Amino acid sequence: MKYEVAGDPITGLNWTRKTTDKIAKELKFLGIKVSSNTVGRLLKDMGFSLRVNHKKIAAGGKKITKEEQRQRDEQFKYIGNRRKTFAKNGVGIISIDTKKKEWIGNFKNQGTVRGRQAKLTNDHDFPSYAIGKGIPYGIYDTTANLGTVYLGTTHDTPSFAVDSVSKWWENEGRKRYPGTREIYIIADSGGSNGVRSRVWKYRLQKDFCDQYGISVTVSHYPPGTSKWNPIEHRLFSEISKNWAGEPLETYEKMLKLIRTTKTTKGLKVKARYVRKHYKTGEKISDKQMCSLSIKQHKIFPGWNYTIKPRRRL
Repeated sequence: MKYEVAGDPITGLNWTRKTTDKIAKELKFLGIKVSSNTVGRLLKDMGFSLRVNHKKIAAGGKKITKEEQRQRDEQFKYIGNRRKTFAKNGVGIISIDTKKKEWIGNFKNQGTVRGRQAKLTNDHDFPSYAIGKGIPYGIYDTTANLGTVYLGTTHDTPSFAVDSVSKWWENEGRKRYPGTREIYIIADSGGSNGVRSRVWKYRLQKDFCDQYGISVTVSHYPPGTSKWNPIEHRLFSEISKNWAGEPLETYEKMLKLIRTTKTTKGLKVKARYVRKHYKTGEKISDKQMCSLSIKQHKIFPGWNYTIKPRRRL
């Protein structure tokens, strides 16, 4: 065991890559006859136990400098303060993101579900076996504890993201927050609503702010901190629990499982199917960017900005 052991010098936790069967066989060569179960009990007494990998290292293991840590802390505090202020003033606050894309078909879905027998699924997850792909773009109303998912089928583009926000406003937002002329969006720093995406900002100006006469203030979480985005642990995690172990054979089933997601704290979720085809590769020129009515905030202007309508309705 001397060269097969690793451990945590702080907690004292030990682990080994050898199985109990292998250890029992090696002990047998030394004249010690024990079963693998006995080896397991002895390892437990020695501080060993079965462990799985945990995603706990931020930024992919990259060392974060003190200045980067300071900026991250300040941005988190800034978002927290803005949320309190907007909530106090009755402004709608939405957390947005795209959930992991899913192949639609008889594919194995992680998790377990109670039943008399196991469901049989394809032995391989080849995309060619799928009838299509589901792209769930989520909008979580942090104040009302309500979620809406727009299920796209083509590409996760900034236009798809802005269209989803627009549809949410038309169907829910303006009814829930009558009279307000502003909404607050909190989002990740990457993806279709990424901080560097010109298309995201241009479409937000043209297809939302100008269309509805509404100002939008956006705050992005720093890179590598997306799991703190409320939509991740308040909405997406609950959806994953609800469809755990259920193959997503059809779009109808996927929509149903999203719509039936609930929690004891009152979460309710709506889901809508999006038929529109979205194309990738849209480009926004410098001239188009200069036409935006966008104001960068003094604190981390790249992460925080407000887009105002260029015409009043």
